[in-house]
Amino acid sequence: MTLRETAVGKSVRVRRLTGDGPVKRRIMDMGITKGVEIYVRKKAPLGDPVEVTVRGYELSLRKADAEMIEVE
Repeated sequence: MTLRETAVGKSVRVRRLTGDGPVKRRIMDMGITKGVEIYVRKKAPLGDPVEVTVRGYELSLRKADAEMIEVE
């Protein structure tokens, strides 16, 4: 399951990051790494952006980036 498929109001743990190069690096620079807990706060009606809380920070992710984050 990916972060984009996660329901609003749920907390999930990152299992792994897919993707390559600068996109993966950008996600990791946000503090999203394996084992980190993410809380999904809100999703826009069309799914872009996905607003999450990670390590106490509120972030907005593009839906393409959210699809690269596999969660459990």
